[in-house]
Amino acid sequence: MAKNIDWSKVGFDPIRTDFIIRSDFSGGAWSEPQAVPFDDFRLDPWAGTLHYATSCFEGLKAFRGKDGKVRIFRPDENAKRMERTAQYLGIPGPSVNMFIEMCVECVKRNIDYLPPYGYNASMYLRPILLGVSPQVGLTVPYECTFAVMCVPVGSYSGTRRLSSVKGVIVRNYDRAAPNGSGAYKLSANYPGSFKPYSEAHRFGYTEMLFLNPATKEFVDEFGSSNFFGIKGKSYVTPLSDSVLPSITNKSLRVVAEDLGYVVENRRIPSSELPEFSEVAACGTAVVITPICSLDDKPSLESEEVSAHYQYTKQGEVGPVCQKLYDHLTGIQFGEVEDIHGWTLEVK
Repeated sequence: MAKNIDWSKVGFDPIRTDFIIRSDFSGGAWSEPQAVPFDDFRLDPWAGTLHYATSCFEGLKAFRGKDGKVRIFRPDENAKRMERTAQYLGIPGPSVNMFIEMCVECVKRNIDYLPPYGYNASMYLRPILLGVSPQVGLTVPYECTFAVMCVPVGSYSGTRRLSSVKGVIVRNYDRAAPNGSGAYKLSANYPGSFKPYSEAHRFGYTEMLFLNPATKEFVDEFGSSNFFGIKGKSYVTPLSDSVLPSITNKSLRVVAEDLGYVVENRRIPSSELPEFSEVAACGTAVVITPICSLDDKPSLESEEVSAHYQYTKQGEVGPVCQKLYDHLTGIQFGEVEDIHGWTLEVK
């Protein structure tokens, strides 16, 4: 039960909560959303998603604020991104209103699993869209399930203080194909990074930086999240058709402008990497992961390092990354005024 959770030790583990909110698409319409007990969630073994990965997902968070209010951060943006991904897959997706309403219901039904303020913890919401009609042939599913589940999560470091990690540039693997699905949040996009991550971790690297798949000349994104770099008074992030449009990155760009920085969304040659004073990955799970250094290697398996770029000492964090992180998480936890209307209060 939630009352037995030690909030100071919450990490990123798949804790079973009480309910999943589910709606099924059949006969051209979505069913009324229902709260399904966690252990009663079922799929047909022939469901297309189990055989052909006809699925996509989103990730967003709910926070218990300093003022005691419960807020979800930018659910409308996640809803629009899922809508776009569903169109790419050719399957029906939930409307923006349906998406938001089911996320709100998931928070309410599992409210005991929302961490109290002060633990730097939140409730992670995982909306999933699955093609569930039974199939053997390669066809677009005609039946789908949209469901929202949740789990309490903490910070990777356990504090609001960031810590930088080592990264490596990936040259012998691609995260996405040219003209492929990299800009969509498909479930199938993620397993391809498991093997290169294993290789990177074996050599002591926490993050991987992928280059553009066609020519390997430009920065694309990290294995888990978007790239940004600080260059003078500029916040620089890649313009690429194979990069997932991160809602955290989108938010950080606005925060950066609010703090007096110029935002540059453009192609970034890999040769420009040594010119940044700070480099970081950004995404929903960790918000910002500062990168202390990047090694450029012919391949992940190689002992040879062609170039080394040092930004900070390992563990240390640049002032801009910390400032951006504090401001964005301050909005999420109700400590900083939400002047952009990004948070949705759950009542």
